Amino acid sequence: MLPLPHRSRTVSVLAFDGMSPFELGCVVEVFGLPRPELDVPWYELAVCAESPGPLRAVGGFTIEAAHGLDVFAGAHTVVVPGVPDVRAEVSPALTDALRRAHARGARIVSICSGAFALAAAGLLDGRAATTHWRYAELLQRRFPEVRVDPGVLYVDEGDVLTSAGSAAGLDLLVHLVRRDHGPGVANAVARRLVVTPHREGGQAQFAEAPVAAVEDDDAVGRVMDWVLADLTRPVTVAALARVAGMSERGFIRHFGRRTGTSPLRWVIAQRIAASLPLLEATAAPIEEIATAVGFESPVTFRHHFGRSMRTSPSAYRKAFRR
Repeated sequence: MLPLPHRSRTVSVLAFDGMSPFELGCVVEVFGLPRPELDVPWYELAVCAESPGPLRAVGGFTIEAAHGLDVFAGAHTVVVPGVPDVRAEVSPALTDALRRAHARGARIVSICSGAFALAAAGLLDGRAATTHWRYAELLQRRFPEVRVDPGVLYVDEGDVLTSAGSAAGLDLLVHLVRRDHGPGVANAVARRLVVTPHREGGQAQFAEAPVAAVEDDDAVGRVMDWVLADLTRPVTVAALARVAGMSERGFIRHFGRRTGTSPLRWVIAQRIAASLPLLEATAAPIEEIATAVGFESPVTFRHHFGRSMRTSPSAYRKAFRR
């Protein structure tokens, strides 16, 4: 690939009071660390803030940015690694800087909750975007013009890019290096970071899936206990309703109110959850794992695993196996 023009190598990242240092550190590690061994013109990074002075970071230390919002808006790639509060209004000074940068042709990037700043600036209207799975519903509710995808690690809309939470920011930053310098350089950077150059699947595989607390006199709780006692037994709605002592229609309605899903979808989720430690810690064939957790066939297992986890059992095993 041809070397990047000088201005297209400039990257700015926003620091703010109360920030988590991880996302900022990812940007600094990828774009701020000199990499003479790669023999390509590397980026010039500017850490910026809305106002001068020390900024408190999570963990009990402070950060002092050398630049303000003018430098922030003047870079070719502008990164917002988060916002102080996902429920609060974004500062007008920041949204103005983002709009100015975008109008000038800058590439606008967010990590984790930084998507809220991009949305507040109107840069995500009508676009697909993502954020940390914990904030996806809130982002959609606050900014209904945004097409929020909670299942992916990042979204590349060309001039505007958003990533899911925390480590997914690294996936997006390596993707930017791949766009700018090609896969060879991106792979070299990934090796230096000790991460995979491209992760399969989405953030669904990392989201918490809590099971509702079981109450002794609760019909749904009794059904959950019965299912979890033996995931391999055949399950039908009729059988579950009998365990609950309810009609099928009443049971489906009651189960949905308690869990937010249907009985059979819940059973499938429990079977997939039971397969994860087997994929992570054993060498058992996929066919054996499918049977052990109650799926009729490996084909059915792979189908439901892919729909739920946005990756295949084999790819999950490669990523997580100890």
